Parts: sequence; C-alpha cells; structure tokens
Amino acid sequence: MLKIRLRRPGKSVKGRVHYKIVIVEAKSPRESKFVAQIGFYNPINKLLQIEISEYESWIKKGAKPTETVAALFKKYKKEMKSKEAIEAKVSES
Repeated sequence: MLKIRLRRPGKSVKGRVHYKIVIVEAKSPRESKFVAQIGFYNPINKLLQIEISEYESWIKKGAKPTETVAALFKKYKKEMKSKEAIEAKVSES
C-alpha cells in the first residue's frame, strides 16, 4: 500500500526545517527511498507547492494521504481557487 506523506530531507538544523511531499511504501521509514515527489512544504516561510494533477492521479491509483498531507492539500487547493478568482476579476476589468 502506498502513502502520501511528508519527508524531511537533509540534516536536522534547528529553525531550518522543510519537507518534501512524497509517495512511499506505507511500512517504510520516514527517510527511506520514495517512489515520486509531488511537492514541498516550508512551514517557516509558509511556502507550499503541490502538483494537484499528480496528487489526484496517485489517489486514484490507491495511495492514501496522511492526515497532515490531506489538510495541507485542502488548504492549498482553497488558496489556488481564491487566486484564480482574483485573476478572473482582474482580467474582466
């Protein structure tokens, strides 16, 4: 079974944490090899990027997101819709 979860790459430096959003085998350790990377998350800068089409295709293939990734995706999708609405209003003017 595949999971969509956060992976913390590199050294653990206090105050400089960032994560990759990856597809991994469910029973593998957090720092193990991954199947695919579909985004990244930096909680310090509040920077989040997810490939929506990749995320949805992996969900269709049977991958299950963790609670954290599911919440981040929901937040990201909501932000993207609001940006599109703002761009549409600007282009109408």
